[in-house]
Amino acid sequence: MATVSMASLEGKWLMASTILASSMAFIDGTALNVILPSLQKSLNANGSDLFWILNSYLLMLASLILIGGTLGDRLGRRKVFMIGIAVFILGSAACGLSPNVTGLVIFRLLQGIGGALMIPGSLSLIASSISEKERGKAIGTWSAFTTVVTLGGPILGGALADYGLWRYIFFINIPIGIAALAVLSLKVKAAEEGSRNQPIDYPGAALIAAALALLTFGFLRIPEVGLHNAQTHLTLAAGFLLIIAFVFVEYKCEYPMMPLRMFSDKTFTGANLLTFFLYAGLGGGMLFLSLNLVQIQGYSQLQSGLTFLPFTILMISLARYAGKLADKVGSRLFLITGPITAGAGLLLLSFVGKTNGPQDYWTTFFPGILVLGLGMAFTVAPLTTAVMASVSDQLSGTASGINNAMTRVASVFANAIFGGLAVLFFSGALTNSLDSDGYLEKDKTEILKQAGNLGNAQVPENFTHIQKKRIQQLYHQSFLHAYAIIMRISACLGFLGGLMALLFIKARVE
Repeated sequence: MATVSMASLEGKWLMASTILASSMAFIDGTALNVILPSLQKSLNANGSDLFWILNSYLLMLASLILIGGTLGDRLGRRKVFMIGIAVFILGSAACGLSPNVTGLVIFRLLQGIGGALMIPGSLSLIASSISEKERGKAIGTWSAFTTVVTLGGPILGGALADYGLWRYIFFINIPIGIAALAVLSLKVKAAEEGSRNQPIDYPGAALIAAALALLTFGFLRIPEVGLHNAQTHLTLAAGFLLIIAFVFVEYKCEYPMMPLRMFSDKTFTGANLLTFFLYAGLGGGMLFLSLNLVQIQGYSQLQSGLTFLPFTILMISLARYAGKLADKVGSRLFLITGPITAGAGLLLLSFVGKTNGPQDYWTTFFPGILVLGLGMAFTVAPLTTAVMASVSDQLSGTASGINNAMTRVASVFANAIFGGLAVLFFSGALTNSLDSDGYLEKDKTEILKQAGNLGNAQVPENFTHIQKKRIQQLYHQSFLHAYAIIMRISACLGFLGGLMALLFIKARVE
């Protein structure tokens, strides 16, 4: 397949279109958390409604993202990418116009379908269209810009939510998506062809979609119904069984949706294991750091978003450079040291206790965020480059879909498992503190009912003012105890990602 230089006019237009399209998905993914209070008030939504508004998109995205990547390889990457953008625009417009919760959940599902077709397509287009010697640099550029909009999402969401304009988080996707479609239609001609002679593996597609849907749903429900609930056991067990069935079907299929031979390459396998562990740690760490900043440390939503600005600056400054350097010397060194550095940043953050609020930021949270950002800046582009370089151009969409699926499932896994563990650690610490303070059993039971709310736990009304103040203090102490453990587990997952690179990634990715 003919490739183009990044410096060429078509190369620049290609990069612009993939960055614009990816920005839509990443803005929605981060900004929605911030606008939830405004959205909840406007639509009169309850806690269960918010759960589905947040996760219906993620459920559909995780279920179909592997299929989206494969369809691009089979039917033409640009075509499938553009279809995904169009579906995402329609879903976004419908979300913005939704009069009630039910409509919003349904249209979030539509957004998820668009995202599943769109997200793997962006990296697949870059990998198959940009010349090999510049691939890492291109991926680094894409990573830097998409990270900026990802971390800018909460800032934008906070600003809009303050004025009750939450619907504009969805509407903003419309001009961005139209611009991306216009560029792709008029300026980008690369990567048109697909493997049309190969039939689509419908049984494999159905099995992997159902398996990922069940696994995602099972993990998402853990914080709400518990790890030992029969629904959790049955859903996760069915998901894992369908994964086994999918592997068997792919082994027997003449034209499999996910050729298992891809995993015979140690770099591809190692890079995906690294992705899972690193993004599980990152997802859990970022979630509980954000909760800590707002619920315990007294940061506003906007201030919480701004705390990650050093992370953003490092990604802008270093990701492109890291990708360019990986083209020259290989990805291995970056993929060993990057996740370990990110893990060290999470570990540093675990030692931050109660502070005096934003005024203490520079001496408390800033060092850990700086180290975390440094680790991720040197990991993201080389990691994606390693994944895409370990397979042939014909399978770049499938490879991107697999790697993106790893990222999504890891984040869902982390939020679910860490959510359950955090309640366990919080309850244990709170129980010990209540025992030490000599509370009566009936009072302890009443106080512990709020454990599921973690840092947002509300003190029961039937206590004196002094008792309420002490109980609030115990809630905060218990959250910080749980936070420290979760952050250290997250750090260990980052270190484990570095170990995967040490064991699997080849010294030089050609």
